Amino acid sequence: MKHDNPLTPADIRRLAEEKFAAQPAESHQVQPGNTERLIHELSVHQIQLEMQNEELQRIQSELDASRARYFDLYDLAPMGYCTVSEKGLILEANLTAAVFLGVARGALVHQAFTRFIVKEDEDIYYLHRKRLFETGAPQECEMRMIRNDGRAFWAHLAAILVRDDDGTSFCRVVMLDVSERKHNEMALKESYDELERFNRVMVDRELCMIELKKEINALLKAEGRPEKYRIVGE
Repeated sequence: MKHDNPLTPADIRRLAEEKFAAQPAESHQVQPGNTERLIHELSVHQIQLEMQNEELQRIQSELDASRARYFDLYDLAPMGYCTVSEKGLILEANLTAAVFLGVARGALVHQAFTRFIVKEDEDIYYLHRKRLFETGAPQECEMRMIRNDGRAFWAHLAAILVRDDDGTSFCRVVMLDVSERKHNEMALKESYDELERFNRVMVDRELCMIELKKEINALLKAEGRPEKYRIVGE
C-alpha cells in the first residue's frame, strides 16, 4: 500500500477496522470465555500493528532512497561543498571537498577553513568573507589552497550567506579546483610576455639598423658619394 504522506494513528485505526470488517465471518466468531468486544479489539489491534509495521517499512524505504539521492547529489558532486561558521570553522563538508583538501571528511569538522589557505592568499579570503557578512550578497574569489600533504592548488570559491531561525549566520561554500585553467592562463601569459620581449628586441634592433644606415648615408654624402640606403619614412 502506497501513500503520499505518512499515515496517522487515526488513519491506521480506520483502515484496520475496514480490513477487519472485510475478513470472513467465521474469523469473527466468539471463542469460549471471551467477549465479542475483546475479540474485536484484539483483532483490530493486531491488524493495526501489521499496518504500522508496513508503514514503517515504507517510510524506511523512502528514507533509504532519499539518502541515496543525497549521497549522489551532495557527496559525489564534482565540486566541493562546505558549511563554514561565522567564526570560520568547517561545520560539514562533502567527500569531494575532503578529497580536494586531502583530509578524511570527519576530520574536517571544526577545522579552521584558513588552515587550508596558502598564507600569502589569506588576505583574499579575509576580504571575501568580510564582504559576504557585511553585504549578505553572494561572493566569489580565486586563491591558492593547500592540501594536507603540503601541495597547493588553485581554487575558485563561491559563497552565500545563510541565517538560521535563531539568527545564527554561516556560509555555504562551493569549491572548484581550477588549477589546470590557472596553469594554462599563466603559461599563456608567459608566452605573451616572451613575445613582447622578442618584439621589443626586434624593434630595438630595427631602430639600431636605421640609425646605422643613416650614419653610413651621412658619411657617403660627406664624401660626395650617393647615399647607399633609402630610409623608409624620410
